[in-house]
Amino acid sequence: MSDKNSFSIGKGFELLEQLEHILESDTLIDEVGFVHPSQFASLNKEAKSSKFQSKDGILSSGIHEVSVSDNEDTIFWNKDHKLGISTHVLLPLYKASRDAFMDVIREYKRLEHFCSISENEIHSCEFSPLESEVMKHSKALLLLSCDFGTAWNSRKLVLSKKQHMSMFISELLLSSLVLSYSPKSEQAWCHRRWVIKTLAGKCSTMQQIVGRESELVETIAERSKMNYRAWNHRCWLVSFMTVEQVLLELKKSKSWAKLHIADNSCFHYLTRLMLRILEEFRHRHAHESSNHTVETYQIWQEELHWNEELIKSYIGREALWLYRRFLSLCWMRHFADNPNDVSQPSDHKYSIYTDINLFLDNELYLVNSFSTIADDKYEDYQAQAMHSTAYILWLTKQIPKSHGKEFKQKLNAGNWKTLLNLSCPERSLLWDNLAAYLKSP
Repeated sequence: MSDKNSFSIGKGFELLEQLEHILESDTLIDEVGFVHPSQFASLNKEAKSSKFQSKDGILSSGIHEVSVSDNEDTIFWNKDHKLGISTHVLLPLYKASRDAFMDVIREYKRLEHFCSISENEIHSCEFSPLESEVMKHSKALLLLSCDFGTAWNSRKLVLSKKQHMSMFISELLLSSLVLSYSPKSEQAWCHRRWVIKTLAGKCSTMQQIVGRESELVETIAERSKMNYRAWNHRCWLVSFMTVEQVLLELKKSKSWAKLHIADNSCFHYLTRLMLRILEEFRHRHAHESSNHTVETYQIWQEELHWNEELIKSYIGREALWLYRRFLSLCWMRHFADNPNDVSQPSDHKYSIYTDINLFLDNELYLVNSFSTIADDKYEDYQAQAMHSTAYILWLTKQIPKSHGKEFKQKLNAGNWKTLLNLSCPERSLLWDNLAAYLKSP
């Protein structure tokens, strides 16, 4: 081990104090990163251009620059609420923060076991000295090891005894800081959900918080592709949204999906939004509010049309076909008129319902438009043919039995076997299943 590393390990607790001093001095830090020592040169060049540096290491421009005493290598760098930590001190810094945290949490739990907490202490807007130590050391530890579950749980333990709103808002800022360098941290996302559930029903600005949460996910999704955890968090948020927020989210997400067509997680989010709209439709339906029923019908119709445009524009994307399955299933169950279904109302208010035969004709027309493979050298066209045929096979299992015979006749008119042999000869099972359906009585 080099002398520099040995020196750093020996000064682990001193480094921890320096880190915690920066975190306390700049409570608006919103991004943290781990920087190789060689990368500090350009950062230090900008820092040294400032007018002067005070004795405590805080520059007049708002920059913190802490160096090893006998070396000029920067360890921490802080400007414009961005924090950089040198990678060569991560090990000693982590060990020091872990040891400091474990010591203080053991002491806290020992005193908690023997001391009762008064009502005033529970609702106090300030931490006791020991609680402050727990929060301070756990914060530093989590910035270095975001999946340290005991540290997250210790913060829940302290906060649950306070129930002060400003403290919970600070927790959202901390988890955002963790997500800035580890956007797929399951622990950080879980902690955010715990905070939001705690705030639900107690906070007058809940809708603003939910709106900012959704914006955070979108920001993270821009730089962290296929982030299932982030999108799962956004899906979870839908239950806390008002109907107006859901409609706004639907509009924004459709624009985002069109620019990120390969990110399947966005279509799961659209599914969740549409289901929430459908829940509202059923609720309004029960209370005989036809205006809302018509509005929901129109939203679903627009979504089907939008999905069809994407399928035609982005060839061979399975996510688009899977999303269409969801839209079609809900359409047939809730908006397609089936005369043989006595459970459907016959009142004039429900004239918005569409004949299911018209819907099925449109779906067949859509799929038939892909029956000709433009260029078999491109796999996208082959994939489009396969996905469209799989969609039709799926559709045969969803339509009401009363429409099965007529639908089979229309399918028999198509040359499905030739299409499948050209697009995906290895997927003969698709044709076998479709053929079995066509031959069935």
